Amino acid sequence: MPHPKSILFVCLGNICRSPSAEAVMRAKCQNLDIVFDSAGTAGYHIGEAPDPRAVKVGARFGYDLSTLRARQVTAADFGKFERIFAMDENNLQNLEKLRQKFIQSQPAHTPVATLSLFDDFTKQSVADPYYGDEQDFIAQFEHISRVAERWLELWRTH
Repeated sequence: MPHPKSILFVCLGNICRSPSAEAVMRAKCQNLDIVFDSAGTAGYHIGEAPDPRAVKVGARFGYDLSTLRARQVTAADFGKFERIFAMDENNLQNLEKLRQKFIQSQPAHTPVATLSLFDDFTKQSVADPYYGDEQDFIAQFEHISRVAERWLELWRTH
């Protein structure tokens, strides 16, 4: 299977987990020719910056989320991106529903899966830190960073 050239990360509102995953992967893969983006399955925060706690903790880890803005998944995303990774099972189910809704208007062949597919350590979804505190955002970045390292390792060896 060829390496993907475009990956979309998806969570519910696109202000915590998916923009964090986008920023982490952009930083870790800056020398690779891959486009990363993020979106939400819901339109609660369209046009908003990521959660300030994600921006703050991300900066501490060396990731810049300051220029990212929330958007909702569109029909075009299913044709534009070669891979779509949901942060958890609920968003994976929401993506599948959106794909079925959008498939009428545009072919949708993009594989969707949860990011935990690459988590050899826990196989757990990326927990939503939105209702938590700073520690939850730290745990989120640690989890995403671990998964990103594993994904990169697999990318380089296959």
